[in-house]
Amino acid sequence: MKIIRLEEVLEKEEVKSLVIEKIKEGSVFIYPTDTVYGIGCNALKRRSVLRIRRIKNTQHPFSVIAPSKEWITENLQVDNREVLRKLPGPFTYIFYFKKRVLPEEVSHSDKLGVRIPLHPFTKIIRLADVPFITTSANVSGEKTIESLDDMPERLRMSDFFIDGGRITGKPSTVIDYTCKPPRVLRK
Repeated sequence: MKIIRLEEVLEKEEVKSLVIEKIKEGSVFIYPTDTVYGIGCNALKRRSVLRIRRIKNTQHPFSVIAPSKEWITENLQVDNREVLRKLPGPFTYIFYFKKRVLPEEVSHSDKLGVRIPLHPFTKIIRLADVPFITTSANVSGEKTIESLDDMPERLRMSDFFIDGGRITGKPSTVIDYTCKPPRVLRK
């Protein structure tokens, strides 16, 4: 199991460059966020998205970490841009696509959950400049891992792991902005 400490990714240019390259190529890996550990990949890489579906054993729609707020407003129907002021933060917002910019395997509908975590690793996503799958690091229906020591065998099928220490948060608050009034789906 290839483990890279978060500090190395943030502080060593060669490690940062390697992780950014791996993101762009479509590697699947476990990473820390401001809420829980996630499993993700470049959302533009269909095969990588399908691989995460197999690892997690799920057909639920995936959300993405947007590389920027500009990416969100360019690709999604955001009626009230004021809601984006809470980003980065522990929120996932659901919006309609303006145009389909991601493979069908990401979200099987005309909607997409999007977030920007308030976490140092988000800088790496921004530098990679691609939308990045974000879903909790667990097998569907099981508990989310708090550290890499808790990892079930299925998650070890990932290409590498970024160790951000123990994370004991809860998943992000999900707000659906495709309905009026907006509806909190998970708090």
